[in-house]
Order: sequence, then structure tokens, then C-alpha cells
Amino acid sequence: MKKIIYTVIAAIAFFGSCTNLESEMYDTINPGIFPVNEKDAEALVTSAAYSTFRSHYYSGIFSTAQGGIQIITEMSTDLGECQWNDAVWPDVLYQNFTSNSTGVIKFYKDHLRDISKMTLTIERITPVEMQESTKNRLIAELRCARGWLAYLLYDLYGPIQIATLEQLQNPLQEEIIERPTNEWMVSYIETELNEAIKALPANYAASDVNYGRFTKGLCYTVLMKLYMHEKNWSKAEECARELMKPEYGYGLVPEYKDIFTLENEKNEEIIWAAQCSRAVNKQLWLAHVLSSQYPTKNTSIQKWGGYRVPWAFYDTFDKEDKRLEVLVGEFTGTDHVLYNKENPGTVLIKGALPVKYGEDPAATGEESQVDWIVYRYAEVLTSLSEVIVRKNNAVTQEAVDLLNTIRERAGITPYTLSDFSSADDFLDKMLVNRGQEFWFEGLRRSDLIRHGKYIEYARIYKESATTKDEFVLMPLPQTAINEGKGKVIQNPGY
Repeated sequence: MKKIIYTVIAAIAFFGSCTNLESEMYDTINPGIFPVNEKDAEALVTSAAYSTFRSHYYSGIFSTAQGGIQIITEMSTDLGECQWNDAVWPDVLYQNFTSNSTGVIKFYKDHLRDISKMTLTIERITPVEMQESTKNRLIAELRCARGWLAYLLYDLYGPIQIATLEQLQNPLQEEIIERPTNEWMVSYIETELNEAIKALPANYAASDVNYGRFTKGLCYTVLMKLYMHEKNWSKAEECARELMKPEYGYGLVPEYKDIFTLENEKNEEIIWAAQCSRAVNKQLWLAHVLSSQYPTKNTSIQKWGGYRVPWAFYDTFDKEDKRLEVLVGEFTGTDHVLYNKENPGTVLIKGALPVKYGEDPAATGEESQVDWIVYRYAEVLTSLSEVIVRKNNAVTQEAVDLLNTIRERAGITPYTLSDFSSADDFLDKMLVNRGQEFWFEGLRRSDLIRHGKYIEYARIYKESATTKDEFVLMPLPQTAINEGKGKVIQNPGY
């Protein structure tokens, strides 16, 4: 569906406790009389499963503002810069992470409780009378949500505390949940996503009223990312090859710039996007990127001039690369000044403009109705290319061909097998190519960590004097450590 209405249901309101469990408030709606039918259950699931994954102004884990996980992680790498002096940015940009750095601890603080909400919602809708297929799908959506959110938090912080249903049903009994092992965490995520796969459709057609809801395609994509995180190359390959099957219907959009436009929403390259519309869930990307001097067809678009791609990375692109049509390193402003690296003014002082998304012709300020893309098929193809080489420790023609899919679309010279002197040489080039394809899509931090370069690049390209080798994991909030009373252990280095 074009828009998912995130109905706020009072029956799933929560308050925090030192136990990291979430206690229910029963004084507004009696859970004995809600939900009672399929419509109620659908509303409850839409709230519990989808509200976390919004891109709506400053809300949702995929917000395009400083509260968005893609933005924060990207800004901590060599691909992200910001021209503002807001208090949140220095710690993020230069890896000065502490347990009180609001930009890096907020995802734990804001979203850990959402997993508990999803668990309680499964219990609430299970006894509701409805078609069994509908119930199975709704429960699968909640399990997909639990697995996906658990993966996102695990990637940032390592293992996180997850309450059981039994613990949630006894909110008045104080219990401090310790952090699990890596093995338990991986098994939990894997189980949730695999169970969800059993009842979800492979994909939804663009015309389907359910477009935007969770699918097998999304589950397999997150599983692929989990297995790459764990260096389980065989399972990552299985997931990638599954996603290439015709039943999913994925493909590449011929022109890069067309992927991210209102005219081409719901295109075949999108695996999952946060649904945006004029009514709800408006994203703020162009407002955060464009400076007032940048010309737009819609002159009503708000332009704050913040986000940039540093010149050092911009300079890695071939000058003929068509992706530079929307990663703007030179333009003539509305003030008739030519802005570029040599004459940046205050507009390009920190780097090029990551315009990427097309304009919303109806925007009257900061808002945009263009769907915010989270995962797309190009990631599957390039991930499979990398996985093949890592699994075999050798460069194959298939791996080269897969990597060339994005190079050929970009209009730059494809690689040949002889262009790579070794598997390591291929992986080094892959890292550059992934950055050139996926800037500001939230992949760079995990890519750099997987390649062993996240901390190294912070020291080289951000000149960070504060980063540490342990900062591949972000810190838990100090409040969580204090309330954990010695049982919730902080990540190393903090």
C-alpha cells in the first residue's frame, strides 16, 4: 500500500523500568475487549510492527534527520560530513563515542522496548477469530519486525537484552535481564526471520494494496546481511541466490537517478522502502542536503545545507560516472556563482551535495512524499559478488560480472578478470564500488567493519584522535549500565 497508517493503540502504551522490561498500562483500554476482530488485530499489528521502521519527519528508525540509523552510521564513516555545529554531530562524525553521546545511544534507548511491544502483540492477536492465513501473516509480520530490529541493534551494539513473554507478563517483578551471547543473538534473529518467511509473500506488486508490508524478500535480505556480518559466506550466498529467483521480481532500474524519484516509486529494484505520502510519514532528505543557492524546479522546497560527501571520496569517482548526476560537486547557483571544489564558498566547504532523491513537486517546506528506500536489489548483486570471492578466496568470472552490473549502469568501464591481481585486490575495489553505489543508504559502516577499515578510515579521513579499535561497537547508554546494577555490561572501550 502507498501509505501505512500507524494507528496509536492505547492498549500498547509502555513505561520504562530498570529491568528493561516494559510494563503495560491497562487503565485506558481493557485488553479483554480489544482486539476482538480482524480489523482490530490489523490495526494493532500495523502499529506494533511498522511504527519503528518509519521515515516520518524526526520519528522512526529510518528518519532522514539525526535520529535516523542510516544517517548516523553513514556520518561516522569516510562518506559522511555535516556542515552544522549541532551538539550531536562532532561525536558522530569523528568517532568520539561515549555512553552519553546522544547520536549513537539513541537507537538502544528509543527502540529496544519496541521488541517487547511486538512480543506482547503476538500474544494479543493469537486468540482473535479471523482467517487462519491472515493471522499467520500478521504474526509473521511481527516476527519479521522483531528479527529485523534485533539485527539492526545487534549490528550497532552487539547482543541486546530481549525479554520473554513470561517476563513481560510479570511487569511488577523486578528482573534485570543480562546481555546474551553472540551465538544466542544470531540464533534469535535467524529464527524470527525464518519463521516469518513461512507465512509472508515473496513480494507485493506495485498495485497491491499491501505494498509496503513485510515480505519474504525483506526477510532474506536481512538474513543475508546477518550472515555476512557473521562471515557465514555459504548461508549469505544461499540468501542472495534466493532473492534472484523470478518469483521475487527484482531487477535493476536502467538509470541510477531514476531509482529515487516520485515518478518511479515502487520500482523493481526496491526490496523495501519506508512509505511516505502527503498525509503521513513525510521524509526530509532534500531539506537536510540542499543549500539555498542550489536551483530547484520547486522553489518552495526548504534548504538547510547540512549533509555532504567529503571531497576525498567524491574524487574516487570516474568523471564520466552517471551517479554524479545526483552527487553534485559542481553547479551554478541561483546567485549565478559557479560552486565546486575549487570555489566552494560556504556551500561546498565540507564536500559535494548528496542530492540523490528527486524533488517533490508538491512540497511547501521541508517535507517530501518520495518513499525512502532502505534496501534495493543492487545490494544483493554486489553482496553476492563479494561473498563468492570470500567463500572461495578467488576471483571468478561470475563475481566480476555481478560487480559490473552497477558499473555498467553507471556508464563506466566494466572490469575484466585480469583487472584483479588477487582476492584481496578484488575486495578492495569492491569496497570502493559499494561506497560509490550506496552513499547515504546506511551500508558504509558495516561494509568498512567487514573489511577491517572502519577505525582506520576514521583516523585517516576524519583525522579522529578519539576513536579506538573497540569502537566497531557503539556504546550502550550509561543509564542502561547504571540501571543494570552490574549485570548489564558495557561494550569494551567505553
